[in-house]
Amino acid sequence: MPGQQLQTTALLLARQPSGADAFEQLTVFSEEHGVLHCLARLAKAATPASTRRSSAARGEGPLDLFDEAELWLESSNQGRTWFIKEHRHLARHPGIGRSYEVLKAAAALAQLIARNPVPDESRPAVAALLRQSFAALEQGARADLVWLKALFCLLRDEGYPVKQQWWQQLPAADRDAAAQILNQPIAGQRPEPALVARLTRQLEDWLHAETEIRLK
Repeated sequence: MPGQQLQTTALLLARQPSGADAFEQLTVFSEEHGVLHCLARLAKAATPASTRRSSAARGEGPLDLFDEAELWLESSNQGRTWFIKEHRHLARHPGIGRSYEVLKAAAALAQLIARNPVPDESRPAVAALLRQSFAALEQGARADLVWLKALFCLLRDEGYPVKQQWWQQLPAADRDAAAQILNQPIAGQRPEPALVARLTRQLEDWLHAETEIRLK
């Protein structure tokens, strides 16, 4: 009897060994379905180079962290786990891996979404936030600014009173600096790293005290 079928677009948040040599576990986020746990078949090392190049040219190369792809899925256990039958890349972000700080920020955002429930009505905003943040990091935006802005936007979009409480509680100088960082495009901004680190620490402390969101 054929398993349950699903076709969706998703962003790859995490990958880890599955315990089986032929597969790996992938955690993806779909705007339509939220977080999905998937199994992907590992490419065989013996595959000829010409075949690998041909597959990559068709957009069928292996999925990697932070990729966005169209997925064709099948489940035999009522959607608890999905097997990736086929995929087509829509966006890739290889530049994220060229810097440890950039990679750490992208991974932190991906893990934040993977470990916390996302209400159905919030999924489009979360998908857009992931796309924008990964693209900004790929294009060379400062990792500390992307993380601060992404965290603030996520809290705001989830309905938390982050502006009314956290921002209002900041010292006047920090309120002005935070408003500049959060309300203006990241490109061209040059705030002191120590300032950004202080604002981020204060925002994370507020998150721990006032929400049920888990950062780690």
